[in-house]
Amino acid sequence: VQLQASGGGLVQSGGSLRLSCAARGRSLSTYAMGWFRQAPGKEREVVAAIAWPGGRIYYTDSVKDRFTISRDNAKNTVYLQMNSLKPEDTAVYYCAASPRGRLLPATRTNEYDYWGQGTLVTVSS
Repeated sequence: VQLQASGGGLVQSGGSLRLSCAARGRSLSTYAMGWFRQAPGKEREVVAAIAWPGGRIYYTDSVKDRFTISRDNAKNTVYLQMNSLKPEDTAVYYCAASPRGRLLPATRTNEYDYWGQGTLVTVSS
């Protein structure tokens, strides 16, 4: 499956962005999905993840109540709605997919088989 992430850009602190992760080649409806980010000089970290089957959702503490992960199976797309953005949210954001079903969301990079190319989010203060 090929993943295409989009929606990044420059936004002021407090603003919003919606990232999209569109898939080609396979339906994402039976994949666990995750959004990760990597800031300069830092390791890639999970932001949000949605499990398959069941749809249980995980958010890292720093984005709880601000970010929302969702999927639209009809559009074969997974979204990350980001509100109340902060300068520390600045990073390249990646979407990832795993065909392995599990009830708990996958939160480690090595649990995912497919990755999008990344989209840059810059939040100015």
